Amino acid sequence: MAWEIGLATTIFHCFLVILQIILLRKSFEIKNLTQVIVGIIFGYFTSFSVYLMSFIPNSNTLLISLIYLIISIIAIAFGIFLYLPPNIIPLAGEGAMQAIAIVTKKKPFSKIKVYFDSAMVIVSLITCIIMTHTLGSVGLGTIISAILVGTTLKYIVKIFEYIKGYNPLILT
Repeated sequence: MAWEIGLATTIFHCFLVILQIILLRKSFEIKNLTQVIVGIIFGYFTSFSVYLMSFIPNSNTLLISLIYLIISIIAIAFGIFLYLPPNIIPLAGEGAMQAIAIVTKKKPFSKIKVYFDSAMVIVSLITCIIMTHTLGSVGLGTIISAILVGTTLKYIVKIFEYIKGYNPLILT
């Protein structure tokens, strides 16, 4: 049975909210339950985006693939930079990473992002190998993104600290 990507995304978001509850216990804020609603909407838009992207031609060259990858890494990192500091309800993935940052009190969010994303890639690879006996859709771009989104986020924060004296504590 193949799972539709939006449904799988929504279920995973729910799992991550449960993880936050476990990690934060009494510090978990009820408003963070709205991450489930955001996860449902995000799951829908994930499916819709897959449909929309089907109209973009596949890249036949490594250069075009690399350009797509770089653009997506920067866009994701900048998006996280914009919505985490004002304490807008994060997606459950970033919420789980914030919970880990709060519990550990030692690692900056950008490093936790790299660790968490890398762990998710490993879990995805293991799941794909067990369930489908293939690597699934986990490719080199997925692995590179797991490492570079958090790293890019760190440098975006540093650039804004330098330009404006901006210091979003949660992201440093």
